[in-house]
Amino acid sequence: MWYLCVFFHRLLDYRRAEVEALAELFGAFDDHQLQRPLQWKLPENHHPDSPFHFVNLPSEELTRNIANRSLLVKGIYELWGEGDNYEELEKAVTSYPEERKLPYLTTETTFRIVVDSFGKIINFEEQNERIQSLKFVPFKGRVNLKNPEQKFWLMETDNYGSNNGLPPVVQKRIFFGREVGAADRKLLPTYQLKSRKYLGPTAMDAEMAFLMANQALATKGKLVYDPFVGTGSILVAAAHFGAMTMGADIDIRVVRDGRGPDCNVWSNFKQASHHFLDFSSLLALDVCFRIALPFIGGDGFYSSPICFLRSIEYGLPMPISLLRADNNLPPWRQGLKEIFDAIICDPPYGVRAGGRKSGGRKLLKGVIAPYTVPDDKRTGHIPSTAPYSLAECVHDLLELAARMLVMNGRLVFFYPVLREDGTTNINFPKHPCFTMVASCEQILSFRYSRYLITMVKTGPYTDDIAELAMKMHLEFKENHLKWLEDGNLHSAVFSPASSVNGASGDFNRDSKPKYRGKYV
Repeated sequence: MWYLCVFFHRLLDYRRAEVEALAELFGAFDDHQLQRPLQWKLPENHHPDSPFHFVNLPSEELTRNIANRSLLVKGIYELWGEGDNYEELEKAVTSYPEERKLPYLTTETTFRIVVDSFGKIINFEEQNERIQSLKFVPFKGRVNLKNPEQKFWLMETDNYGSNNGLPPVVQKRIFFGREVGAADRKLLPTYQLKSRKYLGPTAMDAEMAFLMANQALATKGKLVYDPFVGTGSILVAAAHFGAMTMGADIDIRVVRDGRGPDCNVWSNFKQASHHFLDFSSLLALDVCFRIALPFIGGDGFYSSPICFLRSIEYGLPMPISLLRADNNLPPWRQGLKEIFDAIICDPPYGVRAGGRKSGGRKLLKGVIAPYTVPDDKRTGHIPSTAPYSLAECVHDLLELAARMLVMNGRLVFFYPVLREDGTTNINFPKHPCFTMVASCEQILSFRYSRYLITMVKTGPYTDDIAELAMKMHLEFKENHLKWLEDGNLHSAVFSPASSVNGASGDFNRDSKPKYRGKYV
């Protein structure tokens, strides 16, 4: 059945990919074929970056599961009618099959009508007028604004232009339908970084971490691994969906010590979440506690509403293990393979933090011989490290995933790209064991963006495959930009524009287009 899928107007390139990943997670496909994307189509005269899309899904239960778990889906609706004006809308809704409408319009049901818009503002009086105009819909149930059994949406688009972040659309459209499912974005304030106990310069934004977990199909019973765990932001998102987690980092101070016994990676999983309320809510809560305090007793710890709110914990399962491990020299024993269901990570690519590998410059150059750490110094010893180029880092990551992922397991990672003028085809890393199923661009600046790459393991890992992968890696390095080989992305991003694009003269700020989507 075709449903109307309405997205939040953000992270435009990620929206369809997230829905397709969740369709896979909830069993929309009986087989494991990869080239079977969902069927999509756009409303008439709508741009691909419009928040309104039609998607064909096999069942209402599956549709509800996708919408409820998604972060970028505002809602998915059974569309009863659409039109350019209310006369066309009435005709379309009236002609919609009665057997599809009547079960949701009986006297035993409670309902609510929500008026929404994109590209315009509809005030309260105008909303009431539009609700009153829906008299042609035979509602028989009782109105319940707080907790209705059925929620109906009346949505309008206007002749919006560049101020709304989209190219102009020639005519507006009106939609009316029944809500099947809607996203629960309340988890984002709960897990926001500013309330996190332990943070680092590369901590992943909560929304992006949850999107990565969705792309990796994180769920109960799956084992998820992050080889660049840092402060654990990505694993927190995977653990929220019930996955077992495991992480590693080259810096022993991150995974072992953090900033103390109560401020480390472990505390990010068990920490209390900081929920902030508006002043009136805090005042009301304070009055309640002052009344209840003589009855509940105690030493006054709960006398403050802020203290009470901070006592609410995440309750996430702890990681199985956090390792001090080098992605360049993996610690796995010989013969160990196919133990992870997903690998999710943000490799270090040198903008906020450069990649490091074990050895040190002198050791790698052969100036000094390998050393053995004495037993009495092992506890506090910090091994020396050397720069780790992005090309080498990505190759090692693909090798790790090819060996350690189960068949049909997913590798999800970020890959940086310089947005040069005229660049249309991005040369992404490849591996013979993997098939890339999604590449979603996040534009970070005029010159720099990153892609969230999702790969599925479709072939077994063997010695012959390892040799072929090394050949592909060397060819990739030879044909790619120099900054990738040298790990010099920071200089490429922050150097003058002329040194990157080969342009002369000052950087012309007016040349940056206001619209950053994809014109068609």
